[in-house]
Amino acid sequence: MADTSHSVLTAEDPQRGLFAVWLLVFYTVWSGIVISARLWPVVRAHWPIAVAMAGGSFVGGSSPVAGGTVGFPVLVYMFDHPARLGRNFSLAIQSIGMVSASIYILTRGRRVEWRILRFALVGAAVAMPLGMSCIAPYVADVWVKILFSVAYASFGLLHLARMGDIVVNQGPSRTRFAADPAIGFVVGALGGLLASIIGVGADILLYGILVLLYHTDIKIAIPTAVILMAFTSLVGVGCAVVGAIWWPANRASVLEVFPYWLAAAPVVAVGGPLGSLVSRFVPRRSLLGFVAVLCLAQYAWTCYHEHIVGWSLVLAAVGVLAVNLALHTLFVFGRRSLPLRG
Repeated sequence: MADTSHSVLTAEDPQRGLFAVWLLVFYTVWSGIVISARLWPVVRAHWPIAVAMAGGSFVGGSSPVAGGTVGFPVLVYMFDHPARLGRNFSLAIQSIGMVSASIYILTRGRRVEWRILRFALVGAAVAMPLGMSCIAPYVADVWVKILFSVAYASFGLLHLARMGDIVVNQGPSRTRFAADPAIGFVVGALGGLLASIIGVGADILLYGILVLLYHTDIKIAIPTAVILMAFTSLVGVGCAVVGAIWWPANRASVLEVFPYWLAAAPVVAVGGPLGSLVSRFVPRRSLLGFVAVLCLAQYAWTCYHEHIVGWSLVLAAVGVLAVNLALHTLFVFGRRSLPLRG
């Protein structure tokens, strides 16, 4: 077995007070905006999204799926907004909820697979701006919805098919490949492109690689995936803001997200960290089973709500099967590969 002394880094002296400072700064700024601009009626009018994201942020902090997994369907299916708004809202709200969860993770010394994550962050930083400027604007709403549902249905089936293999992983990965930097970069880049279209996805790609190829403990893989999605969301929000500044035509798409963000942000700031805390004590099978049901339920609802029939339904089903075949191949390769000795 390879030496694993450097595969996972932990904080030797966690700066626990930094999380409290972050919350103080956030709530001070949020309160200042609401009070100075007299926006409390806006917050009150959008309370349903705040309630929905209370659960969404908890899911985002405690599982491999981001809070946008709840935010996207709520806005797009329940409130009948375009998929573009669902994407933008997912990125905006994750820039608070998952960033808050990431700060909590890092200041509590939770184990993180930095060996892969550091390169995934670079890949996401490169791909996210390209995706938001060159790909996302040209994807039709219905295909955004189908891509979202296919990605998460595939993820749900993965857990149903490989539950036993995933939950037995214990501790940090003991697998090393010479291509680790390239693997991390490619996963981050693909995740950034996916998130640029549907607002989420970078986390599940990294999580899948960690548990299938590297056989990492899910209680290490989940915090690692949370940090990548938090970073990807921040990059996405930055791209959206810059786009709104340079191209006035894009300002409306940013401003229409603001009321929903304003209402949900104070909830997700604590919901994500709370989910991260609880995940340490929830049985692995229960956690993954819940995630699988959530992912498959949204797939079924998308097909029903969007009246996806005929060839569109066939393509969606083929997409789910193709992704699962790729994941199965990845698992088999990871199972048969021996780590390089360092």
